[in-house]
Amino acid sequence: MKRVWSWLMTALLFASVAEAQQAPKMVRLGFLDSSTVSGMAVLVETFTQELAKFGWVEGKNIIIEYRFAERQPERLPKLAADLVRLNVDVIVVTGTPSALAARKATTTIPIVMTTSADPVGAGLVANLARSGGNITGLSALSTELNTKRLEILKSTVPRLSRVGLLRLPRASISQDLQLQQIRLAAAALNLTVQEIDAQANSKDLEKGFFIAKHQQVKAIITPSNRPYFAQRKEIVEFAGKYRFPAIFPQAEYVDDGGLMSYGVDFHDLYRRAAVYVDKILKGANPSELPVEQPTKFEFIINLKTAKEIGLTISPNVLARADRVIR
Repeated sequence: MKRVWSWLMTALLFASVAEAQQAPKMVRLGFLDSSTVSGMAVLVETFTQELAKFGWVEGKNIIIEYRFAERQPERLPKLAADLVRLNVDVIVVTGTPSALAARKATTTIPIVMTTSADPVGAGLVANLARSGGNITGLSALSTELNTKRLEILKSTVPRLSRVGLLRLPRASISQDLQLQQIRLAAAALNLTVQEIDAQANSKDLEKGFFIAKHQQVKAIITPSNRPYFAQRKEIVEFAGKYRFPAIFPQAEYVDDGGLMSYGVDFHDLYRRAAVYVDKILKGANPSELPVEQPTKFEFIINLKTAKEIGLTISPNVLARADRVIR
């Protein structure tokens, strides 16, 4: 009987060891964003779906620690420090302010950018070919693309001379770089830019559009940033209410009723960010992974919105569109 009991205990011990060896190691991933859970849901879903294609499934072998600043960028340093205290394996950051906060919080944990307007200009990486530190990922080219957006806006709106530029009152490196480019591009196109401060909330945004209307602004452009993206439905709503032709940096604005967008395919950037995460989790050194620039660009027009605000889109402009919503 003792032998049987001893054999049974040994078998249970080996079974327990084998089970422990087979249990997948749980990887902990940090996700840092300056906007809101609801505003970023569509892109987060794209990111997690792509991770799953590489075998990283939430709750199975990876835990994602989400930290959203809820449009309060001053919270980002504390949220980044929290992720560092959790000793996450990788931190995924969206936008330049999040990337700067994460880099300040750690020089050892790998950081993957999903989108950064100008990572070199913001001082995040030494150069695109080799970051030389713990941060890598994707550039969104937001600064350069603002010139193209103004050109499209001028081609679309007859006799356009005065453009309203919505901007967040709190300065950031990313926004400052974009504003500088917009001012230069506007001067080259003989356009006057009326800069209008508006926080990313309903009250401030409507006030901004009201001011634009009374300052004889004839069209609207917005910089690429996470807080405005999170409030895109309200921005689109107010642009329609005040009958402004507007061009936006991302397709989601147009899908939600905006007139036009020109920019990179952000879903593609988030899928590519998942590729970076997979490589790093499998042993790649972030300092040796080049920062990628986008290769997919989209010009989208919503003809239903054009009709609602009384704007006729010329055939020449329509012919340039990659997608037209009718």
